Amino acid sequence: MSTARAGDGRLLSLDAFRGFAIAAMLLVNNPGDWSALYAPLEHAAWHGWTFTDWIFPFFVFISGISMSFSLARRGRASDRGAVLLRTWRRGATIIAIGLLLNLFPYFHVDTVRIPGVLQRLGLITILAAPIALWCGWRAQLAWFAGLLIVYGLVQTLVAVPDAQGIWHRGSLQPGEDVGAWLDRALLGGHLWVRSKTWDPEGLLGTLPAVASQIAGLLAGRWLALRGRDPAEKATWFMVAGLLCLWIAQVLDAWTLPINKNLWTPAYVFLCTGWGALVFGVFYWLLDAAPLPRMRDAMGRRLRPLVVFGMNALFLFALSGLVARLLGLIHMAEGVTLKAWLYAPLRALPVDPRLASLLFAAGFVAVFYGIAWAMWRRGWIVKV
Repeated sequence: MSTARAGDGRLLSLDAFRGFAIAAMLLVNNPGDWSALYAPLEHAAWHGWTFTDWIFPFFVFISGISMSFSLARRGRASDRGAVLLRTWRRGATIIAIGLLLNLFPYFHVDTVRIPGVLQRLGLITILAAPIALWCGWRAQLAWFAGLLIVYGLVQTLVAVPDAQGIWHRGSLQPGEDVGAWLDRALLGGHLWVRSKTWDPEGLLGTLPAVASQIAGLLAGRWLALRGRDPAEKATWFMVAGLLCLWIAQVLDAWTLPINKNLWTPAYVFLCTGWGALVFGVFYWLLDAAPLPRMRDAMGRRLRPLVVFGMNALFLFALSGLVARLLGLIHMAEGVTLKAWLYAPLRALPVDPRLASLLFAAGFVAVFYGIAWAMWRRGWIVKV
């Protein structure tokens, strides 16, 4: 990991979109009380989706756009092998950071959870890099469709036993699908502690997650096209987003339902559609609007998101570390630092869900202060 000075030429809309995603992730990951949450700020119990279920695939979509830009600049035919190795090293570093966060603070290697958000981001970076470097847009589209079809066929046609030894074919209930069986077989006692028999970032779900990354690659290729008016590009983001949402609803009704934990094809289309719509709005406001005064005005108003987006990966890793420390440091017998900080909000005569949200908002504000200080100094932490 290295620290670089911020330079010119960044796509403000991509930084703002990334900043929106990291601010949302900090908000939903750090409530004052996990038992007091507004419905949109927690994941869907199983099938279905909420606002919270947007966030991770938004990062994947953003990662695809960024990869498309970075590899297009570096990946000339003569040096693609070197670029691939650098990208693989980056993916491996992201995986290592995720594992270290899971190990902290006790470093129980025998029971550590191996999957995780950063681990999946790193793995799909490794898997998508050759597709980004050697495949044109038609081949990338074929990979996108192929990964989703293969995943859907495996989940619906392959019979596997659950944790109790009962066999199922096509079951998508917790712990009964092919992905859960594969995770138990290969990762054993290294799964998510809340379930123990399946993991929301498991191995099989990596296939459709790579498809989400490829959707970002295709979006990046569209953005990079020359001779296209920026307003036209923004318009087609809206059209593509609406089309993906329609496909998601069809798939949800006819095949595998929308499910974040399984990362089903319907979920891929749902979050790709919303990602295209949300990014399209940012792109129009910050980069494509025909009036420079409008772009400048929106740039000032959305600067907090841009500031967040310039160091999103660093802020996410740091937030995970801080969240753990808040639960480890004790201010008194049986009172953690988090409980001590949350006590004044808990005592307010308001809905407990609002008090919990206020704590999360305060957490986001503290991290915005860190992001702003880094932005003021021109620091961008790169992996």
